[in-house]
Amino acid sequence: MISVAGVTIGTMALIVVLSVFNGFEQLVVSLYNSFNPDLQITLREGKTFQETDIPLSLIKEMPGVLNLTEVLEENALMRYKDKQAIVTLKGVGEEYRQMTGVDTMMAEGRFLLQSGDKNFTVLGYGVAYYLNANLNDYLNPITIFVPARTGKIGGSLEQAFNQEIIFPTGFFSIQQEFDVKYALMPIRFVRELLEYRNQITAIEIKLEAGTDLRKIQLQIEKVVGDKFRVKNRFQQQELLYNIMKSEKYAIFLILTFILLLATFNVVGSLSMLILDKKKDIAILQSMGASMTLIKRIFMTEGLMISFIGALAGMILGGVICWIQQAYGLINMGGPNSTFVVDSYPVQMQPADFVLVFFTVMLIGYLAAWYPVYNIRKIKTALVKLD
Repeated sequence: MISVAGVTIGTMALIVVLSVFNGFEQLVVSLYNSFNPDLQITLREGKTFQETDIPLSLIKEMPGVLNLTEVLEENALMRYKDKQAIVTLKGVGEEYRQMTGVDTMMAEGRFLLQSGDKNFTVLGYGVAYYLNANLNDYLNPITIFVPARTGKIGGSLEQAFNQEIIFPTGFFSIQQEFDVKYALMPIRFVRELLEYRNQITAIEIKLEAGTDLRKIQLQIEKVVGDKFRVKNRFQQQELLYNIMKSEKYAIFLILTFILLLATFNVVGSLSMLILDKKKDIAILQSMGASMTLIKRIFMTEGLMISFIGALAGMILGGVICWIQQAYGLINMGGPNSTFVVDSYPVQMQPADFVLVFFTVMLIGYLAAWYPVYNIRKIKTALVKLD
């Protein structure tokens, strides 16, 4: 029972920790997905290109393509009263609101970028914090500075920089990487500020739910040619997703090592059992039992210990995860917590249960094999006693 308990606790820990990692991964992915598009078209070399360089009409007509919008990004200096910050201006088309989930992640104000001829901006919450921006200040707009394309070196500030004013309508809060970096605004405003006509830096595409993403991606790659790169959401944040996967499997290996230490109980239990059953082994041999049969008996018991422990651990781990999913008993912070979620996120995946089960059974088999293999020494000792 001690051996079974050790395997059970190790298995339960694997299930719970992997499920929590899955929950955090799903949470981070959902946050990034509210900002990143399903597909993004950018230049392989260079920064800006003309709208006419890509056959947008052909892409729009592809089955599964729901919306697309032009994007123009550039770094700029924002100043509000005596505060200033370097931000990335993201100019987007009118279809952007239908393509993104940013409007559902508003911390203050509302998502409004243009109304008639008037232009507005929606700031990341970090940008708003650095600027100390106020949504209700209608007397002091935000001033944006970018280097003038026709500016002269050594000239006055007005000659070296283009500047425009704009009022904020809201602050979004998605993830720190976005919150401290981006300011969303109409693409027409950014083009005028940068002295561009039809230049863009990317095309963002939203697909219909259930669409074969890889198939659409390959079709678009054929249409746009080798000059452009088409990235899905994983490729847009490839480093982040790879780090998350690596962390999950690193934790799995650490807990597997702990489970390996716990299975030494199985080695000890079977060794003590074999020593205790010397006479029974001798009796079975005298009745005609082969050493192979005797080994099979003890091997079966060792595997039963691992099987019962694995099964009990998976059930117990599954129950704990379900309780956390349903009731969120373990919180991430106090009542004044600023986390995106109140309790630890949990997501159980069948693949994790299968992986843990076979890992435990493999370790259990190796743990049972060692003492069973030493039965030969016991047989030799019994012969000497006779």
